[in-house]
Amino acid sequence: MSPKSFQDLIDEVHEKGICQECGGCVSFCSSAEFDVIGFKDPYSPPIYINKEKCLECGICYYICPQTHVLDEELSKTFKFSDFSSMPIGNFLDIYSCQASNEEFLEAGTDGGVVNSIINYLIEKKIIDGAIVSKVDAPFSREAFFSDNKDDLLKASGAKLEISQQLDEIQKFSTYAHSISELNHYKFKKLAVVGTPCQIYTMRCMENLGVTPSQNIYIYLGLFCFENFMFNNAQIKKFEKDFNIKFENIEKINIKEDLIIKLKDGKIIHVPFNHLADYMRPACNACNDFTNIYADISFGGLASPDKYTTVISRTEKGKKILSNAMDEGVITRLDIDNTRKNKMKESITQFSQLKVKRKEKFMENLN
Repeated sequence: MSPKSFQDLIDEVHEKGICQECGGCVSFCSSAEFDVIGFKDPYSPPIYINKEKCLECGICYYICPQTHVLDEELSKTFKFSDFSSMPIGNFLDIYSCQASNEEFLEAGTDGGVVNSIINYLIEKKIIDGAIVSKVDAPFSREAFFSDNKDDLLKASGAKLEISQQLDEIQKFSTYAHSISELNHYKFKKLAVVGTPCQIYTMRCMENLGVTPSQNIYIYLGLFCFENFMFNNAQIKKFEKDFNIKFENIEKINIKEDLIIKLKDGKIIHVPFNHLADYMRPACNACNDFTNIYADISFGGLASPDKYTTVISRTEKGKKILSNAMDEGVITRLDIDNTRKNKMKESITQFSQLKVKRKEKFMENLN
């Protein structure tokens, strides 16, 4: 392969409209104090800031989740097969879990498991803190650093408090830029919660030994069928299409469909195929639903209400889960192999849908 640069990413990824805006390339360059590339705004692909300083090292190209240069190496490291034969990835076990702590359980989107585990790791001084995301408005998330229970509870809460008038907000996005947030905590041992494209990029960084991957102790991956993005026009269209006012939304969850809980207690289910107009376009180019490169993956699909589906993928992830269960931080349903197989089937179906969606999208793109 000939040497690559950020210009190749622009040509091969940005111009095709498939940049995930994960922030990996920006994080590497800025953390290395090159300041070659950066975000003009958080809802658009990064751009050259100082093109003349570009060393054309190719690292930005290698770690991009859309180039897949390191797929073979990562597959060897994580014992992963191809999507067609094993779309949910390599894993050690699968559970339905919930937080033992009532505050985390009540605040959590599903079973409150992710932040319960993070809080446990912080209290045991295994990590210094975590990069998580919090909800600050309907379909709006932002990444931030948390090192205590109170902050984690705030992050857990999907109860939505709108701090500014809707007509003043230019865009909402459910995608939080976790990787860029890592740069502020270079000397801390961190857990990081991320989407599949983010975890993939950070694993590529780890594989190459580049900053800021050295900060990450544990990768906690979220199931992700798609992220959403709204501008003002889309907000108005969404409200009209589904007869919902954004200011009346109390909580949002994703299982087999998008679940919206209104402040009056009404529950609305919106199928994913009705949400194409609000999906981040680059999500069409992703085929990873269950976050296959995480140490532990989490999602609501295939578990009952108030429980989280938890997949252990690495020995480190398995040990952390086992310790958290042994110490009563989280509890798990006693499910037999028949039930586990049904969970796997349900998750596999969604994984295959995402794989097929990407295949169709890329065919049309080419």
